[in-house]
Amino acid sequence: MPLAPRPSRAEHREDVTRRILEIGRRHLAEQGAAALSLRAVTRDLGMVSSAVYRYVANRDELLTLLVVDAYTELADAVDATAAPVGGGFATPVLTLAKTMREWALAEPARYALLYGSPVPGYEAPGEVTSGPGTRVLLLLVRLLDDAAAAGAVPTGAGRVAVPRMIGADLAALRRELGVRAVDDPTLVRGMFLWTALVGLVSSEVFGHLGPDVFRRPDVAFEHQVRLAIAVVTDP
Repeated sequence: MPLAPRPSRAEHREDVTRRILEIGRRHLAEQGAAALSLRAVTRDLGMVSSAVYRYVANRDELLTLLVVDAYTELADAVDATAAPVGGGFATPVLTLAKTMREWALAEPARYALLYGSPVPGYEAPGEVTSGPGTRVLLLLVRLLDDAAAAGAVPTGAGRVAVPRMIGADLAALRRELGVRAVDDPTLVRGMFLWTALVGLVSSEVFGHLGPDVFRRPDVAFEHQVRLAIAVVTDP
């Protein structure tokens, strides 16, 4: 019987990294991000420290791997359920919000790593984490821009007066995001919607409202998201 071909160096590195991530996720769920230890992950991996350091140099690099992994999985889940852009604004945003909530409730420790308290002594490298970390936000921005271009979301001052002192910041942000139809008042309402989504999901994941406030937290969540959407869509 012919021997199976040996994995390439790239395949071996991918396999070891996958195993490190699997163990890291488990430790994250069991102990929390602040207590994460590369030494403990190495022990469960069954490798000597000198060998593991070729793949992950230290605890901070392990945290970065876990951050990118969590952001990517969340964004992939949102992309997989994304409603067609042409279907208005409220429906795709509600789908995005529900998917975000479902992922967060299924992965509370990984959600906490992304949107919870900062890990002491750790600062995520923006050049590595910003791309994966902004995928869901950028989808929301694209939905907002397309809806504004189609007239489904009102533009102009309306009920929102934008302070002149942040006008330059908003203009720079619009250029960075590459939006076409979103003006400053619309962008401000969109930012409110995003922070509302993160706040609503975080409140439930971290138990800020208590366990017994709503017998149907999914219904309460949808109602609150619709209220936040109305801030964007109502003239």
